[in-house]
Amino acid sequence: MSSAYRTVAAAATAEFVVQGSEFIGHVRPVDSVPAAEAFVDAVEDEYADATHNVPAYRVRDGDDADGHFLREYSSDDGEPSGSAGKPALNVLTQRELENCVVVVTRYYGGTNLGVGGLVRAYSRAVKEAVEAAGIAEERPHEQLAITVAYDDSGTVRSILESEGYEFEADYEADVRFDVRVPLTEGDALRDRIRSATSDRADLE
Repeated sequence: MSSAYRTVAAAATAEFVVQGSEFIGHVRPVDSVPAAEAFVDAVEDEYADATHNVPAYRVRDGDDADGHFLREYSSDDGEPSGSAGKPALNVLTQRELENCVVVVTRYYGGTNLGVGGLVRAYSRAVKEAVEAAGIAEERPHEQLAITVAYDDSGTVRSILESEGYEFEADYEADVRFDVRVPLTEGDALRDRIRSATSDRADLE
């Protein structure tokens, strides 16, 4: 699961109207299946008055022999079979996007678009939302918690800052750093922290 992958750079939306029907494509990067499903639920709640909210996602989920297992999901949400969810998912597949979720909201405008028209509209909504978001190359990360006494906190902080890792520091009885580390660098960072603190750091 250490290989780099392509995803969307940010959350974005795109909207347009086809023969009276309004389509809104929503896209965002996610790091887990529960996060993807939470985004789908949030869009469905926000656009509960829409005729359809069509979801699709491709998310890395655990390991397999190839290094990662990709969960793919889509639903037509009441549209004719194969006219909505699959075309939305196909755009993510063709762009080789992972850890990415989309929901296309449709407000029916009174004119039936036919299966071909729906396929085109749902594909376009995802394509335009992805273009609005931009594409980024990401490396899988892990969260590392480092807890140290105050005496060692300056040393740990300077290591994290010098390496450019994203982290949050919580100063209480001890100092806890929650660090986002690329998977390929986690072991090396653990070794460096242990060495710098003479093994006094608590690593989770």
